[in-house]
Amino acid sequence: MVGQTGNLRTANAVCHIDIAGPDIGVLGAFYGAVLGWTVAPRGPGYSQLKTPTLDGALVESQTASLTLGVATPDLNAALEAAVAAGGEVVMPLTDNGWVKKAQIRDPAGNLMTLIQA
Repeated sequence: MVGQTGNLRTANAVCHIDIAGPDIGVLGAFYGAVLGWTVAPRGPGYSQLKTPTLDGALVESQTASLTLGVATPDLNAALEAAVAAGGEVVMPLTDNGWVKKAQIRDPAGNLMTLIQA
């Protein structure tokens, strides 16, 4: 999930992006043509996305969105701080075997993925 650039080693750095939309084939072709990003299908509704600075994913979704992933040295502490600062945890700490992550919404409703560095 996280790129080859080593961004997970830099605390609080943006290290991943998810770009969502209803047709990831169209999205992949768009970002490939416009920016030269590489897209590799990895299963239904999911493709790995490689950019010069970080990696990410194209994710099939009814709604278009862009979600940043940020590396944090202490995921539990970051989740507690988000709630204390007026945010909301929308996906609790999840270990998918590849990465430990969670998602929060800031007070304006913006979604962000927090990733254990």
